Amino acid sequence: MKRYIVLALVILSVLVMTKDAYCDNALQKLGRGIANCLTCPIEILEQVKRVNNSDGPIAAFTYGILKGVGMTVVRAAVGVYETVTFPVPLPKDYKPILTDPEFFFEDTNW
Repeated sequence: MKRYIVLALVILSVLVMTKDAYCDNALQKLGRGIANCLTCPIEILEQVKRVNNSDGPIAAFTYGILKGVGMTVVRAAVGVYETVTFPVPLPKDYKPILTDPEFFFEDTNW
């Protein structure tokens, strides 16, 4: 029990002592990570839609699904990474790893 209290105090002190840079901070990184973990399965539908709009239904059925599965894995991995490492300002100044879009629903036409 004592270890958990010490761990919680260490995490809290890291969060309090970290320097905010620009508009990104540790809590935003945590939020991005959780959001990416929760929305990663929707990437399949979004990529199929994008490929269908640009290349047609046959490409969407083949390449779109593969691209969606790949982006699902990427978004999930980045989400887990950002959730686990949220107190650490990496990449520099808590910048997002996925920038296009940073959050899934920013760039979609749902």
